[in-house]
Amino acid sequence: MKLTLLDRIGDLNPQMWREIKGRFKPRNVIIAAIISLLGQFMMLMIAMGSLPTDDRYLSPDNKIYNKYCTGVSQECLQDSLGNFVVNWQFWWIEIFTVLSVIGIFILLIAGTYMLISDLAKEEKNGTLNFIRLSPRSSQSILLGKILGVPFLLYVFVISALPLHFWAGISAGIPLIAILIYWAVIIASCFFFYSGSLLFGLFSSGFSGFQPWLGSSLALMFLWTTCFIPISNTPADWITMFSPYRILPYVVNTSLVQDSFSFSYLYLNDWQWFYLALGNNAVAAISFSLFNYALWSYWIWQGLQRRFHNPSKTILSKSQSYLLVSCIEVMALGFALQVSRFSYSPENNLFILLVLNQLLFLGLMAALSPQRQALQDWARYRRERMTNRWGFWSRDLIKDLIWAENSPAILAIAINLLNSLIILSVWIVLSPNKLNLMSIIAMLAVTMTLTLIYATILQLMLLMRAKRRMQWAAGVIIALVVLPPIFLSILSLSPAKAPLFWLFTAFPWAVVKDASIGTIFTAFICQLGIFALLNGQLNRQLKVIGESATKALLREV
Repeated sequence: MKLTLLDRIGDLNPQMWREIKGRFKPRNVIIAAIISLLGQFMMLMIAMGSLPTDDRYLSPDNKIYNKYCTGVSQECLQDSLGNFVVNWQFWWIEIFTVLSVIGIFILLIAGTYMLISDLAKEEKNGTLNFIRLSPRSSQSILLGKILGVPFLLYVFVISALPLHFWAGISAGIPLIAILIYWAVIIASCFFFYSGSLLFGLFSSGFSGFQPWLGSSLALMFLWTTCFIPISNTPADWITMFSPYRILPYVVNTSLVQDSFSFSYLYLNDWQWFYLALGNNAVAAISFSLFNYALWSYWIWQGLQRRFHNPSKTILSKSQSYLLVSCIEVMALGFALQVSRFSYSPENNLFILLVLNQLLFLGLMAALSPQRQALQDWARYRRERMTNRWGFWSRDLIKDLIWAENSPAILAIAINLLNSLIILSVWIVLSPNKLNLMSIIAMLAVTMTLTLIYATILQLMLLMRAKRRMQWAAGVIIALVVLPPIFLSILSLSPAKAPLFWLFTAFPWAVVKDASIGTIFTAFICQLGIFALLNGQLNRQLKVIGESATKALLREV
């Protein structure tokens, strides 16, 4: 009977059972549970030590004060038996909050590390290709990874659930609120773990460094979002991916007079397209769950494409058009609000441009095909067009817009135009007047520079080098990071040398210092560079198309 039950579990998701079976050793499970229980015990002892005692917090008036006491100015009062009257609800709220924050960090950081490390190990041992040959769908295999790889981590967290629920209920938090909070945690784990798998598949060529890189990025993100307040800028959207933002709504359901303070976050100012999300816990939690679901969906689009065929681009060109629209609309919703910090509209625009710069750097990596795919496409076009209009024909535009193996330059240009159209909505709806001519010129320079980066990346991916992905990533990072550093070392600030700064990845930094003539000069120069690079790209595509065709004819 026992074997039959295990067989049924294995049939439900063989990959999950494979991962759990490899980690389900009684010693490991017991150690994970004991570490969790010891950690809880130590935390309780520290919390007990913070309760009022006769020999602590003595003031000149011989009165005892403690944050858990109920008297005026937190003076400690005693009952008829001489015991201190303690605000136990507040004490339990702090325990609940500390457990929640520690749980968030452990689940997301350790889980991210485990999943990326597991993929790297599978890739190194050669078993990942064997798994790809499984008749199971990519969704089943990858979901099995998410459920099985962090199995011991789940044991660790489940061991802490009784204390977490007990602390929440003792603090007066409704059970339904605690369950909703865990629904948000599960949604955030699914999002982060899915992103970890995609990162692991995409960065498989970076040896064993990617687990540390991925978990470090998760740590930096979670730590930062614990302290960044709502500022009514597009940056508010980024902080939505941290489940820490939902914790205050759960804690405040306790109705304790001295409830744990999250006032520094200014959550009441949280808005999207003028909808007050922060003032309503249901709206905030619902939007957070929607946000996790939407972007988890997009991550899984990339996972399904990349898992069975590592040479494929992460996204198809048609998917990228819809993805960019979703991202731009989401960011635009947070940029429309008037900030309590009195940020000028230009500052919101600059933040939008920074997010867009990061978006298109990622989009270049997601859409640019590898050398073999480009070679197949060039050979296919040459063979098909031999008796028609030559290598470049009328349907080339259609190929460049939709075909997956074609160069991504035109697709990125369309996405840039899509982004520009959506940003123009913000410019029109902006409550304050902006210098439209400067903004249009700045956007044109930014778009052209992005296309130059995309062309350089595509040229790098056409190299014969084995580690061309690493070389391409290194060159693009150098182009983004090094020019501003060199200009700063040479004391060439944006005000002193606006023309040079217009050729960096941050051209919007010199809008106030550069004249229209300077911006136009930079734009013309960038168009010339873009034309030269694309000419080189066209020549290389013709060469690899010709060489493949000649090799094929020789074999015949």
